[in-house]
Amino acid sequence: MNQYAFTVTERFLRYVQIDTQSNPDSTENPSTGKQLVLSELLAKELQQMGASQVHTDAFGYVYAKIPATVQHAVPTVAFCSHIDTAPDCSGTNVKPLVHRNYNGDTINLPLENQSISPQKYPYLLQHIGGTIITASGDTLLGADDKAGVAIIMDFAHYLLTHPHLPHGEVSIVFTPDEEVGRGTEKIDLNRVGASYAYTLDGGEAGSFEDETFSANMATLTIHGIIAHPGQGKGNLVNAIKLVAEVLELLPKKELTPETTEGREGFIHPTHIGGLAEAATVSFLLRDFDTKALATYKEMIEKAAQTVTNLYPGTSYTLTVQEQYRNMREIIDLHPQIVNFAKTAYQKLQLPFIHTPIRGGTDGSKLSWMGLPTANLFTGMQAIHSRHEWVAVKDMELSVQMLVQLIQEWAAAN
Repeated sequence: MNQYAFTVTERFLRYVQIDTQSNPDSTENPSTGKQLVLSELLAKELQQMGASQVHTDAFGYVYAKIPATVQHAVPTVAFCSHIDTAPDCSGTNVKPLVHRNYNGDTINLPLENQSISPQKYPYLLQHIGGTIITASGDTLLGADDKAGVAIIMDFAHYLLTHPHLPHGEVSIVFTPDEEVGRGTEKIDLNRVGASYAYTLDGGEAGSFEDETFSANMATLTIHGIIAHPGQGKGNLVNAIKLVAEVLELLPKKELTPETTEGREGFIHPTHIGGLAEAATVSFLLRDFDTKALATYKEMIEKAAQTVTNLYPGTSYTLTVQEQYRNMREIIDLHPQIVNFAKTAYQKLQLPFIHTPIRGGTDGSKLSWMGLPTANLFTGMQAIHSRHEWVAVKDMELSVQMLVQLIQEWAAAN
């Protein structure tokens, strides 16, 4: 690909200026109609470059195929990224800035007194002399996951302009609402039509992820005893205070997001609401070992039982909802997904940084829906923040890696 004129940067700069922020409080599909603007653009560009079976639907999904160039049977492999950006930071009026010939100094952004320093983000120092793209300081950039979108689009462009490259059928899919946990809610796996998949939603060059948390959401409601506060003595038992007592009994120096890293799980209270009569607290339960989630539920239940036993007439209810499961449990059954990626990385002299994701991706749901899916790098950094940035070199390396990866699938079959 030494002579190839990459299109990934031009695409990325165009895509990030389209506001596609999703909304966790919406019940619509997609959660925000503005995501459809990018969906329709991507479908149009795929049609123009000659992809087949291009389709976008009312939910914001985009599907396309690139036909095989080999005669022998090769599994169809899908490549997926999400079009929405996180609701954590404004995604309106993103103004991408291109910093060429980066010299290793702090990058001062023009708005909101924001700066991006190598002291805080040492990965910057691996890109001295290269080109860095940031936002202007008052919004996120949208590299999560428009870097992935642009990479897949440039990958598709390369395959369609190099028809003699040997590869099997490639499936392309872009999803809405990943950032609010609904990226696969309306996906049509028959239209995807793949046996294996990769998401492009990872960080630094060389990173590879085939493992996520298993995740549940727990909801605890404490039922107190209501009475007029003027006659509360001996009668009133305030449910809000009982919830506080429950939280006081749960771990504080371990099993919390503030105290864990690596493969350590946690119990994370995220919301408290209610009245003196009944109050509710919501928890995120996370662990790489799915069986540990039952232990975390038991810890909450034990605390609730202890507190309500102290106050006769009070009670509690505890419900648990499954959110997603560790995709490693599925991918371990299909080692070629990892092996082909590792070979592609090695041939490009990339490190193979094999780490678990302390969260979830579309790949978690897809794997458990029957489409084993690992996660590949895009270069995105400081995601969900005004400091978000990406290096052009990393995005171009990702395009090269995909081209190599799809050849590995063809050569082994």
